[in-house]
Amino acid sequence: MSREKEFVKNSAILSIGTILPKLTSIITLPIVTEKLSNAEYGTFDLITILVALFLPVATLQMQAAGFRYLVGVRGDKEEQTSIISNITFFTVPICVAALVVLYFFMNSISPMTRMLILSYFLVDTLLLTGRQIARGLAMNSVYSISALLNSILEMVLTAVLLLKFNMELDGVLIALLFSQSTSLIYLLLKTRMIQYMKFKAFSFKQIKSLISYSWPMVPNSLSSWVMRVSDRLILWRFMGVEANSIYAVANKLPNMFSIVQNTFSLAWQENASLSVEDEDSGEYYGKMFTNVFNILVGMMGLLIAFTPIIFIILIRGDYGESYNHMPILYIGVLFSAVSSYIGGVYVAHMKSKAIGITTMIAALMNFLINIIFVHFIGIYAASISTAVSYLWLAFFRMRDIQKIQKIKFEYKKILVLTGILIIMSAACFVRIIYIDIVNMVFSVAMAVYLNKNLIMPSIRKIKSKFKGKSK
Repeated sequence: MSREKEFVKNSAILSIGTILPKLTSIITLPIVTEKLSNAEYGTFDLITILVALFLPVATLQMQAAGFRYLVGVRGDKEEQTSIISNITFFTVPICVAALVVLYFFMNSISPMTRMLILSYFLVDTLLLTGRQIARGLAMNSVYSISALLNSILEMVLTAVLLLKFNMELDGVLIALLFSQSTSLIYLLLKTRMIQYMKFKAFSFKQIKSLISYSWPMVPNSLSSWVMRVSDRLILWRFMGVEANSIYAVANKLPNMFSIVQNTFSLAWQENASLSVEDEDSGEYYGKMFTNVFNILVGMMGLLIAFTPIIFIILIRGDYGESYNHMPILYIGVLFSAVSSYIGGVYVAHMKSKAIGITTMIAALMNFLINIIFVHFIGIYAASISTAVSYLWLAFFRMRDIQKIQKIKFEYKKILVLTGILIIMSAACFVRIIYIDIVNMVFSVAMAVYLNKNLIMPSIRKIKSKFKGKSK
């Protein structure tokens, strides 16, 4: 199978574990925003933020090392056993110790809620590690089904516990914990991961090797966390929990794009790593960037144009102000996708330090812009700082990656398409129905034009099948 077909295949499989689960969370969004007060929703959002902060620190990002190292030893069960055993023996005790410490720092929360949060943290850590191991073992379908199972259970339980039993925040946490536990059990059974865990495989040398790759990913994850959520913490500190909830809801539709981008990113990391030794790897990476960028811009244009309709359908409660921040955030998530693509090339070359350094600089930029301007423009400081920092990160990485791998980028095309999306975002911001209709028609035309090389062969293939059946 060609590299391109393998990429498409993996993207399709991984989409089950990335896009569909997020769609179920979108379905529950009206329930959660209606049943939880602004303060409760803001608290729940902060809990999920803390999970993203806690996991990389507690595990030293060993799951990231697990994926990359396992990709390189496919077919060698002895090496796979060594890697998986040492990741497990390192991650589990470290995580449990960290949770014990965290328990005493949460003394302002009720005991029941505290235990639910900590249990959720533990299971989420194990589940994330297990999924990365599954990907490393080329079990992308198991990864995806595990994620889908998790989200379906979470959707059903959230609806039942909030609508029928009115359990509010604790109900959401119980739904998360039960669904993730079930997903983890499925993952362990399907990958037979327990068989790879052997005490005799324990090796300080192996752990040291894994940590040498993974530890630079910790500042990268923390910086990514700063990029995503420092805005919310700053808003919470200076403007209150309700401002945080408005901004959190503003991120919901832009994050729909991030869901799709994450599918490409996961598939690309594997594809780029397997192709890194090929003679034409630089040419291949450039060609794939152009194709992926065209797809992402097409989808972004559609999302921007249809936002007025999607917002009315999905967002309930007093969150009208959230709409005004979405056009700015759209630009940020597009260039987050671009920087993630280049990050996949860093991963392929095992240059984890470069990933961490570039993300740290962008995170610092995000934080400074936010903290300086929040007093003057309020919530807009958060959305603008996000867009600016991701723009910088993408273009800096496009230049920096040339030191490692020569890749040709079409800078003029990237700038022109970015300008078009900014104009479409401004039109979306105005909220005039006639402009919205023009935006929608234009977005469809642009998406088709940019991706005609992918769409036309598919149309011809469908036509040939119909002609074959009619004979």
